[in-house]
Amino acid sequence: MADAAVRLKGLLEQLLGVPLPVRIRAWDGSQAGPPGAPTLVVRNRRAVRRLLWKPGELGLARAWVAGDLDIEGDLYAALDLLAGLVWERDEDARSTAQALRDPEVRAAVLGLVRLGGLLLPPAPPPEEVRRHGHLHTKRTDKRAISHHYDVGNDFYEIVLGPSMVYSCAYWPAPPPDGTLETAQRDKLDLICRKLDLRPGLRLLDVGCGWGSLAVHAAREYGVSVVGVTLSQEQAAYARKRVADEGLTDKVEIRVQDYRDVADGPYDAISSIGMAEHVGAERYLEYADVLYRLLKPGGRLLNHQIGRRPERDESSYQVDEFIDAYVFPDGELQPIGTTVTQLERAGFEVRDVESIREHYALTLRRWVANLEAEWARAVQLTSPGRARVWRLYMAACALAFERNRIGVNQVLAVRTPDAGDSGMPLRAREWTEPERR
Repeated sequence: MADAAVRLKGLLEQLLGVPLPVRIRAWDGSQAGPPGAPTLVVRNRRAVRRLLWKPGELGLARAWVAGDLDIEGDLYAALDLLAGLVWERDEDARSTAQALRDPEVRAAVLGLVRLGGLLLPPAPPPEEVRRHGHLHTKRTDKRAISHHYDVGNDFYEIVLGPSMVYSCAYWPAPPPDGTLETAQRDKLDLICRKLDLRPGLRLLDVGCGWGSLAVHAAREYGVSVVGVTLSQEQAAYARKRVADEGLTDKVEIRVQDYRDVADGPYDAISSIGMAEHVGAERYLEYADVLYRLLKPGGRLLNHQIGRRPERDESSYQVDEFIDAYVFPDGELQPIGTTVTQLERAGFEVRDVESIREHYALTLRRWVANLEAEWARAVQLTSPGRARVWRLYMAACALAFERNRIGVNQVLAVRTPDAGDSGMPLRAREWTEPERR
């Protein structure tokens, strides 16, 4: 009798203490759960073993990446329904140990052992990061950046589209009018206007990616740009774009740690989606380096994902799935902490703009791009890597929509001692983009 789904649903509900909001289809073809709901496809018993050996988010992530678990139906709806059971339960090893004292919980675990077969723990998928060394040394940062960005430029072209901009676009109101490429161009232009770029100025683009901002700033605003990245593949791609645009006299792309930049000061600095890699312990050092590299009166535009603050900040834990599969060693911090650290370094913070909803819209476009060329994306990377990106981007879209994380552009000035910031009295003159 095919009844694995019925048994699995009952055991999971007994373990979690709430009804399962999704439907289950098990390896034996059986199904159970609310009709019409998204379906969690449990392809084999190994998926159950992964959850037994590593309960919670990381076990689910390993089963997903390995292809032991899948979702049929609306991916966003399924993740939204599962969020309260997995990502928002706030459980740790101590609470799990306490739960196991409950006879019903122990009985459910034993039932899952019988259903899945408690053999040796399955090996993690090859896409999972293996930890080596201390966090945020130059060597480990380079390894982490390589893991994330050296996936293949062809793969990123599928996800990001022709703009090759890997940070949130800037959408018109009401969204989502216009193309992703237009919205990304508007974001690049917004950054340039906030930095007050003009011909003859010198811009340092920290974490320059595939060179999109560097090319835009040089071509549209006449500035000279130095872009630095730790990714060899990004640098090669960016240099070709610079050459194709005829901007080799204006743009230099380096494979270099920002801490090793020694040819300042610059008139302006952009750091777009890079500071998430810095780490809390290194953030003041990051701010100090950028302050040192900026001329008095120069502007910094720091575009960074942030998280909601914890009542007890010591309880903050890095997301297990993202740390193991997406951004090794990445850390998010609240916007208040970012502003404080920039001010501690000497900056005067002049403007903070939250563009949280813009990132949710962008991520949904990236997911659609990936799904539209799924077979080619798998061919260019691996089935596991493509699955990592689909889950990561869809889950992040929901996190931005639900205000679990945000993204902020912080405009700061290295204000001279005399106090003249060079800012207009009404700072947000950049709000409406100039069509070029």
